[in-house]
Amino acid sequence: MHVTRPLRTTAPAALLTATALLALSACGTSEADSTGSRGSGSGQTVEVRIPDPGNSGVLALGKKDGSLDKALGKVGAKVKWTGSAGPFAPAAQAMNADQLDIATGSITSGITSLAQRPGFRFFTAVDPDAAGEGILVRDGSGIESVADLVGKKVAVNQGGTGEYLLLKALAKAKIPAGKVERVYLRPDQTAAVLNAGQVDAWAVWATYAVAEIGSGKAHFVADGAAIGSDNYSLNAVRTGFAEEHPEVVRALYDYLHEASAKERKDPAAYLNVFTDVGPTAVTGRAKEVQTEITAQGGTVDPIGPEDIARFEAVAAFYAEQKVTRQKVDVAAHLLDVEKLT
Repeated sequence: MHVTRPLRTTAPAALLTATALLALSACGTSEADSTGSRGSGSGQTVEVRIPDPGNSGVLALGKKDGSLDKALGKVGAKVKWTGSAGPFAPAAQAMNADQLDIATGSITSGITSLAQRPGFRFFTAVDPDAAGEGILVRDGSGIESVADLVGKKVAVNQGGTGEYLLLKALAKAKIPAGKVERVYLRPDQTAAVLNAGQVDAWAVWATYAVAEIGSGKAHFVADGAAIGSDNYSLNAVRTGFAEEHPEVVRALYDYLHEASAKERKDPAAYLNVFTDVGPTAVTGRAKEVQTEITAQGGTVDPIGPEDIARFEAVAAFYAEQKVTRQKVDVAAHLLDVEKLT
C-alpha cells in the first residue's frame, strides 16, 4: 500500500500556516458585517464579498478602473473586497460559514470541497489550461518523461490540482500511482523545496509555474494538453447569496465573460495592474510566459452539458484513485447562470 507523507522543512510552523490562515480568517467578517452584506432591505446596495484579486487578472483591473462596481451597480450591488485570493478549500469553508460570497477554484479542489458539507454552487467554467499546468521539473534533472518519475518524489497539493495532474499523468502512462511518492505541500512553499532538490518534480498550475519557467531553470515534462487534463477553473457562489440575489450573480457572470474575452486578446493589459515592481509583479521572461499562456486560455462561460460530463469524469477518477471516498455528484451543485435574472 502506498503511503504518502508531508515533507518536513526547516521553516517555522507559524510561517508554514500563515497563508492558509490568511486565506480563511482574513475572509471573515463580523456578524454585523455579514448581515449587512446581504443588503436585504428595500433600496439597500447589495455587497458581494469577493477575495481581493491582487495585482493581475480581470478582477484586479475591474477593481482599479471601477468597471466591476459600475456593472454591478446596474443591479444595485457593489463589491466588498475581503481577505485575499488563495486556495479554494479555505474559501469554500468561508462560503459555508457565510463569510464570503464568491470564490474561484478548480474542479479538482471543488470536488474535494463538495465531498464535505458544501454551501456553494458553481456557476461558470473556464476550459482546462492546456499550456499553464503540468508536471514541472528542474532543467538538468534527468527527468524527460512521465515514466522517469518512477521512484521519485513529486510535490502535490492534496486533493487539488497538483494531485489530480500527477495521478492523471501516471494513469495515462499506465504507471501505478504507488510507484511515485506524493509529497503533500502547499503550493506557496513548494518552489523553494523543488529548487533545493528535496523533491524531484512538482505538479502545479500557472499561478506558481510561471515564475519557475520564467526563471529559465525549470520546464514542464508534461503539460495539461499532454496529460489530457479536465481541470476546469470555476467560479463558485454561496448558495444563500445565489438564492437571494440571482440578478447579481448573472451580472457578475456577464462582466466576467466579457472581460475574460478582452483579457485573452490583450493579456499584458491585465498584468501588473497596481504595480510593476515588488513580489506581486510579473516581470521579464515570466511576463512573456504568462502572456503566452493567457492568450491560449479559455474565457469565462456558462456550464454546459459537455462540461458537466467532464466534471463527472474527474469525480469518477477521484473516487477510483481513492482521493474521495465515493464519487461526488457534481451536477447537483451547479447553476445555469443563463437562466438567472
